[in-house]
Amino acid sequence: MSIFTSVRRAFTRTSPILVTGATGKTGSRVAARLAERGHEVRLGSRRAEIPFDWNAPQGWAAALKDVKAVYIAYAPDLAVPGAVELINRFVEAAKTAGVEHLVLLSGRGEEEAQACEQIVLKSGLNATVVRAGWFNQNFSEGGFADMVRAGRITLPGADVLEPFVDVDDIADVAVAALTGDGHAGEIYEVTGPRLLGFADMAQILSEASGREIAYIPLRHEDFIEGLKAQGAPGEVVWLMDYLFSTVFDGRNAHVCDGVERALGRKPTDFETFARKAAAAGAFRVTEAAE
Repeated sequence: MSIFTSVRRAFTRTSPILVTGATGKTGSRVAARLAERGHEVRLGSRRAEIPFDWNAPQGWAAALKDVKAVYIAYAPDLAVPGAVELINRFVEAAKTAGVEHLVLLSGRGEEEAQACEQIVLKSGLNATVVRAGWFNQNFSEGGFADMVRAGRITLPGADVLEPFVDVDDIADVAVAALTGDGHAGEIYEVTGPRLLGFADMAQILSEASGREIAYIPLRHEDFIEGLKAQGAPGEVVWLMDYLFSTVFDGRNAHVCDGVERALGRKPTDFETFARKAAAAGAFRVTEAAE
């Protein structure tokens, strides 16, 4: 180990690591893992002690003060209009603040996300990209969780296969990149170990939960109209329309080795996730849902 590596490690451990999206699926896990390892974590959220808001750049300097490493998890998605410009502006603010290390959570199959990747990788800073697709945890703590508890997964894309990735794997890769050596310049495209369709996942969730969970395929147009009828916010409707009409079109129907390259282990299988989530009560039907 070189003296420069030793100094960088010590500096990172004594300087706060800013975790944006700290209340989200990946950010909360990244923050918890860093804290468990003894790192000072600065939570990047609107309600944090030092507030961080992607839409309030005037507050970024305070959040970045004395920070040497940042986990960048842009919400709601790097594909939304204006995200590329904000990421570019944030990276410039990070450089001005003296940040040395960036880890970006990116999206598989998204041209806009890949533009953000290039901004980070060409920033002149120590940078790593964690490129992920659809999360296993969408079915336990995300937008599809209510469908699972109701016993009916009603989504378009019946013929599409996807290697859903576990959020815990994403967090482990991000923490390794933030705190370890050998990750600079890497793009870790992280997936689960196999391709699954929604019908496959419904069967696995049924077995894990001990009750029938059916997959009911919808036409894309009917799905979007249903979101509107339920009063979903406009940005949610736009994002679901974009994701199901572009990213979820089969372009990501291949397994990648990002988890194994970064961590030296196999990625978590959807079946393992489902059993663990069921044991934790994630799919338990409440009286209100019956």
